[in-house]
Amino acid sequence: MRRIAIYPGTFDPITNGHIDVIRRAKMLFDKVLVAVAISEEKRPLFSIETRVKMVQEAIADINGVEVEPFDSLLVTFAQFKNIHVMIRGLRAVSDFEYELQMGYANSSLWKELETVYLMPSLEHAFISSSVVRSILKHGGNVSHLVPHVIQPLLRKSLPCM
Repeated sequence: MRRIAIYPGTFDPITNGHIDVIRRAKMLFDKVLVAVAISEEKRPLFSIETRVKMVQEAIADINGVEVEPFDSLLVTFAQFKNIHVMIRGLRAVSDFEYELQMGYANSSLWKELETVYLMPSLEHAFISSSVVRSILKHGGNVSHLVPHVIQPLLRKSLPCM
């Protein structure tokens, strides 16, 4: 039996912290499905197509990792894919409270979904997509925060502000 996990998020954009968590998850699971949430209520900076493409490019060198967009409850998507383990990254104590609440909510919807929490390495612990977006909006350098392969796509896809 193959061990498969789902790693959901908006990935707006994907960061080095996300990649670190994906690599850690891949050490534990045979396959990791990176599920990119359309999440229009969060008003993402980048389109779903661009976010999926950025993730695809960023994980191209990691065998056993796939990417798909989704626009439903995560639990519904996981059930459809027959995936019983969800990966979530924890950077700080403040993440834990929110992630614990979401894990319990998801479990209340589908008891067969288990949440596994992984911490990024210390060098990536401060990185978040919102920090990257803020720096991008103000014309700052994010080359040390995001995978190098997506940097041209970031510049090309950045909406006019």
